[in-house]
Amino acid sequence: MYKLLGLFLLFTTAGFAQIKEVPLAFSDDLYEITESVLPSEIKASVTKLVSFGTRNTMSDTVSATRGIGAARRWIKGRFDEISVDCKNCLQVEYQRTLVKGDAETRIKNDTWVVNVIAIQKAVPATNRYVIISGDIDSRASDPTDGVTDAPGANDNASGMAAVIECARVLSNYSFHANVVYVGLSGEEQGLFGGKHLAAKALEENWEIIGVLNNDMIGNIEGVDGVIDNQSFRIFSEPTPVTELEEARRRRRFFGGEVDGVSRQLARYVEALSRKYIADVKPMMIYRLDRFGRGGHHRPFNDMGFAGIRIMETHENYNRQHQNIREENGIKYGDVLRGVNFEYAAKLTRVNAITLAALAWAPPAPQNLKIGGMVSPNTHLKWDKSDKEWLLGYKIYWRETTAAQWQYAKFVGNVNHFTLENIVIDNYMFGVAAVGKDGTESVVAFPIGLIRN
Repeated sequence: MYKLLGLFLLFTTAGFAQIKEVPLAFSDDLYEITESVLPSEIKASVTKLVSFGTRNTMSDTVSATRGIGAARRWIKGRFDEISVDCKNCLQVEYQRTLVKGDAETRIKNDTWVVNVIAIQKAVPATNRYVIISGDIDSRASDPTDGVTDAPGANDNASGMAAVIECARVLSNYSFHANVVYVGLSGEEQGLFGGKHLAAKALEENWEIIGVLNNDMIGNIEGVDGVIDNQSFRIFSEPTPVTELEEARRRRRFFGGEVDGVSRQLARYVEALSRKYIADVKPMMIYRLDRFGRGGHHRPFNDMGFAGIRIMETHENYNRQHQNIREENGIKYGDVLRGVNFEYAAKLTRVNAITLAALAWAPPAPQNLKIGGMVSPNTHLKWDKSDKEWLLGYKIYWRETTAAQWQYAKFVGNVNHFTLENIVIDNYMFGVAAVGKDGTESVVAFPIGLIRN
């Protein structure tokens, strides 16, 4: 669906301009996707979710108008409507898991935690998945209070609205990877919904390309007094917690302490956002999540999957986890007026183009190895993909202290390449797969050593 638009110039670290033949990833389709995301759709979804009064995990599940039961049935209904519009392109289902009550936790009594999942199947069929998630549940001051009003307009109806809007927009396209749109439950009580879906993915051997967790994407008025409708944060852990000891040992001598799969996914989102969306300013945050806090990407990280959190930059704690009230002239509570729908739509566009680009791109190179010790050259070797839409591979490198990839060279449909006069000691390296349509995979970081 993309069009390969040509070649562009890159510059070497030595400061001398050189022409590098690199396919441009600019795509009319990605621009079209950004234009298709509508603030009015975000507003409609947030308004409806707020109307259920509370979506606390322990709230009413029987009422047609109040509580988490009504909310999740409405979400499933929206996915079903979208599926009808795209000729049943979505497989829509509930994932129900019983969480046993424990007086020492935030779930006191046995409670069904229910995720709402819509899967857009790849063409041709594959076991590769990209996931966008938002949280269904909300909370008041007491996380176990299932009765008090907890509108959860920003936390996290805004994130759930982004998931629904991405499903509406992207269901008009066909992808090489399965796209999962999911509303997760039980976040406020212990990330239960994410744990259950991550366990399902592990059990069914999903090859997860990346998880985009959206949690609070609509507030522009920070408790710090800053009003900002452009910047947003991308939280990512540095390396997988499941990494084996041998990999940790290699990192000590070869580097890569900030080059795990989640960090590479964060770089991908940051670069794509800057390329396609003029009025956003992505910020990579080198943390798993906010200081001492958590989100629904963490359960996937705990199992070794690439996952990040996308959210606003300036939080307003008066609007989070608070009973609705006014004290000393300060209004507390997560209500509708605290959500900026234009801003939420911007961050939804970030998600939509990232999902599309990842799902269109060829698989990232596997078994990437590197060599070049005591040599003026750097050698890279990898396993090639057999996908028919693969054009070739692009080598990336950056200075060891740089946050983002700085330099690149397209090297063709090969399984090894030598960068001459690029000293391995001075840079970090990676390789991405490039599609015939110009799409690129996430950059893979070397996991092995080429013996000289």
